[in-house]
Amino acid sequence: MSRVLLHDRRIVIDGRPRLLLAGEVHYFRLPRAEWADRLDRLRECGGDTVATYVPWLWHELPDGAVDLTGRTHEQRDLAGFLDLAHERGLYALVRPGPFIMAEIKNEGIPYRLYDEHPHLLPTTWDGRTVETRTIDYLAPEFLAAAEGWYAEVMPVIAERLADRGGPVIGVQLDNEIGMLSWVTNSPDLTDVVCEDVRRWAVDRYGKDIAAERIGADPGDPDAWAAAVRTPTEARSLTVHDDLGRYMRDRYRRYVVALRESAERHGVTGVPFLINVHGTGGGRGRTFPIGISQLFEAYRGQPQLTSGSDYYLGDLTVTNVADLYVSNAFLAAVHDAHQPPMSLEFEAGNGDYGQDLSTLYPPEAIELKTRLCVAQGNRLLNLYLFAGGYNPPLAEPVGDGNDRIAFTGERHGFAAPVDPEGRLNPTYAAARRALHAVRGVADLLADSDEENDGLALGFVPDHYLTEYHHPASASRAAQVADLERFRGMGPRDVLARALLLAGYSFPAVDLQSPLPADTPPVIALASAVTLGREVQQRLVEHLHGGGRLLLHGVLPQRDHDGTRCTLLADALGLTVTGRVDDGPQSFPSVVGQGWAAGRAEVRVGYAQRLAGIAAEPVLVEVSSGEPCAVEVAVGTGRALVITADVPCDLDFWRAAVARLGVRQRLAANADGPGLVLTSTVDPAGQRLLHLVNVAPSAVTLALGWQGVPVLAGRRLRVPARAGLILPYGIRFGAATLVETTCELVSRDGNTVLLRPTQGDDEVVLATDRPITASRGSVHSTQGRVTVRLPGGPDDDPVQISVA
Repeated sequence: MSRVLLHDRRIVIDGRPRLLLAGEVHYFRLPRAEWADRLDRLRECGGDTVATYVPWLWHELPDGAVDLTGRTHEQRDLAGFLDLAHERGLYALVRPGPFIMAEIKNEGIPYRLYDEHPHLLPTTWDGRTVETRTIDYLAPEFLAAAEGWYAEVMPVIAERLADRGGPVIGVQLDNEIGMLSWVTNSPDLTDVVCEDVRRWAVDRYGKDIAAERIGADPGDPDAWAAAVRTPTEARSLTVHDDLGRYMRDRYRRYVVALRESAERHGVTGVPFLINVHGTGGGRGRTFPIGISQLFEAYRGQPQLTSGSDYYLGDLTVTNVADLYVSNAFLAAVHDAHQPPMSLEFEAGNGDYGQDLSTLYPPEAIELKTRLCVAQGNRLLNLYLFAGGYNPPLAEPVGDGNDRIAFTGERHGFAAPVDPEGRLNPTYAAARRALHAVRGVADLLADSDEENDGLALGFVPDHYLTEYHHPASASRAAQVADLERFRGMGPRDVLARALLLAGYSFPAVDLQSPLPADTPPVIALASAVTLGREVQQRLVEHLHGGGRLLLHGVLPQRDHDGTRCTLLADALGLTVTGRVDDGPQSFPSVVGQGWAAGRAEVRVGYAQRLAGIAAEPVLVEVSSGEPCAVEVAVGTGRALVITADVPCDLDFWRAAVARLGVRQRLAANADGPGLVLTSTVDPAGQRLLHLVNVAPSAVTLALGWQGVPVLAGRRLRVPARAGLILPYGIRFGAATLVETTCELVSRDGNTVLLRPTQGDDEVVLATDRPITASRGSVHSTQGRVTVRLPGGPDDDPVQISVA
């Protein structure tokens, strides 16, 4: 029996932090005879956990009975699949919905719910019926049906929980909650929901203010519903603001209901998980919308955490900051015990349409894996690990194929293991990635990413943009402004420049009190809209001696449209004008002061600023007015950049240096594209992470806190590859001080190392004799250097302490 806990942002199993490497295998899409092969493939790949959805639509039979043991069809034997996973030495992560998506029809909800309760399909803007097969989550009929499903499936899972001797170490509640409504811009606005909004608004504001904000009398249900479904232009921003905030609370209550139901039916003693959606088109710019929708549902909830749903395709300089920032933002709204993880970690070749319009390079999975574990992800679930076949529905519905999914017969044809069990090139890449991580898994499981005294500001309300009434001009303008400036900054340059300039940084939730360990410098990409509480918090940060890098435009309004210039007033800045790029307008800026000497550059916009105490940094050429300034505020200092300057890494390094940021891990590299960070465990053991997303090799000399690593020798990181270098790792009676090799394993007084350079070295501290399976050993006063000339295939080398 194993006890599983979430503690100190770690997954702790039997008192020991664990890094879990999972793969999604759908038993219901594979004949029973194939299950063992796919589970063995997962173990060979380096996995220790199997994850699976459990489709309600498949397990519920036409007569209303539920089969979870295979009595009607072997591919309904959830119990047998979990038992086999346990026999194969795997943990299990179970995802029983009610909604599961996974290309299942109705997202996994049985057809009979729609037949019996047609009103469960919500109405939306202007009273229209939604086009997707979503359901009002809090409708009593749906909750009752979901309770019935949980009453069947949860006892089967409960019998196999880890603390009862089984494999199950986590249970996901529903899937991608709120995603369908967001991607279709169709908020659930049934009569029941509108009435619930009324109660929520009156409780929050009182009747009079609620009436003013929505534009209808709360005592008139018809008028109230009409005002919510079709907001007037005068009330548009307040209605949208309140609707987004209400939905967060609605999703929170839905998760509470599901968790209470699961616990009633025996699932206790393992963590519950919430899957956060939001990536699209190979980018993560909209991923924080999912965080914004769901963070109130999990933050602060004991033994419950969120996981990402990442579909980013390849990893390049275009989107590496998307992945890094998504991880940081996700962690920013976790509490002190909630670890980040990825519940759907894209692993296939991208040929999702089976039309060969897209093929991702295999190394993409390795790059993403290395970056995510460096940022503290404690679980990665390769999705989809193995494909399969969609069986026919128990009862035909006449939709053209009568199968459980809309992908046809074959499913998961892009997965590392295809439906027929064949391996595509992503399998070997995933195996390399997982085995590279496996060698340092014990260190990663109990380590945290370090930072350079810099944090990226996260404003969840900047992502309350999932809904906009089609006729509202003011809402369209607000959303467009937020989409242009929020998060990673104009043109994504703020986050991309900081990351590729060699800095590593967490994010901080600016809508909550700043924690005591908040780095002294906050970098914020700001739009015209920035909430009053956030502006006040930034002012207090500055007056307390903190520093601020603001990139975007000067905030001037709260989210409901009311004027708010608290931050601008504290900075002593006003806006004197703005020039934007256009067919006959080519705004350019030039540096002054510490930024002088660089060539004039064209920008997409420049917001002109005025302030008596402001020191100009950039000026807009045609007017000569500043569009970037430094300002002292109390004992703090701010650098405000209101132009979308290019990703000039030297400029951004100089900018953050002005605010006191210094790199702890520096690389004198010969080209861009390298991401650097480090992780450290409570004992001070460190791993140096180098991820090269560039299409060419990068050579560099590393320095740690100003001290050259490996005496300043240059390292080569091949194109689209990574390294995890041990730095001060103990084994037996020795310390692995530094090396060019990756760590494969540690066992007592022996380490196994993988050479990476073709001419490698290992530096150890010990007074005992050292032996190496190859290479030369040189000892001097407690310091031992092992030199490893390149071999024919650079097999791992074993080093032992006598």
